[in-house]
Amino acid sequence: MLTLLRRDRRVLIGVVHLLAGPGAPRFAGSVEALLHRARGDAAALVAGGCDAVIVENFGDVPFFKGPVPPESVATLALALAAVREAAPRLPVGVNVLRNDARAALGLCAATGASFLRVNVHTGAAVTDQGLMEGDAANTLRERARLCPGAAILADVHVKHASPLGRESTGHAAEDALRRGLADAVIVTGRSTGRPPDAELLAEVRASIGEAPLLVGSGLDEANAAGFLRFAEGAIVGTFLKHQGRLAEPVDAARVERLRRIFDAAG
Repeated sequence: MLTLLRRDRRVLIGVVHLLAGPGAPRFAGSVEALLHRARGDAAALVAGGCDAVIVENFGDVPFFKGPVPPESVATLALALAAVREAAPRLPVGVNVLRNDARAALGLCAATGASFLRVNVHTGAAVTDQGLMEGDAANTLRERARLCPGAAILADVHVKHASPLGRESTGHAAEDALRRGLADAVIVTGRSTGRPPDAELLAEVRASIGEAPLLVGSGLDEANAAGFLRFAEGAIVGTFLKHQGRLAEPVDAARVERLRRIFDAAG
């Protein structure tokens, strides 16, 4: 995954948003239906030209503040296995929402997933789950023990949250990389599907030098070329769905259209 983030080609990471799993309020009663949707979305991301895929337990709202329950980890393990079968040649990652990096590391170790996204890796934030604190010290030590090759992609001033403290997003990104030892940082807008300000991306780029930077929300056909002036790539979910509607399956044609813009950006 780290090699992918350091080459000239802009990296398009497509999101597989899982339907609600067992135990979640919106679970519809069928794990097989969840896996079927995950396989279909992963296949569409591959067909459209994504460089990598990340799996999220997005349907499990409301999210836990801390560790997720065993049934959520088990469902994610099944989903990761299904997605890896559908995308055998791509790196596959995991984001255990809201911020269970320890479960994500275990999933990387057990399933062969090659990266994880951590919403609050360093610092602290007030979120809809309450106060959330980064745990980089334990995350890095557990990675060394369980899956040393897994890359950590860390959000800075993540969406659906307000950071505690007065540091700039640029300074937060520096801390995530140099003190939290993240492998790449992610900049988002205020909420799912909303883009960050281009000025914010420019600020973070100036702060972190050549370290990998990803756009983590709201990238689409209209803003991609501008954002990719500052970033090595993006994690894209909403735009890639049919008609850009979050609840819909992935549309391979929309993936392909965005891929062309990424290729033109170099």
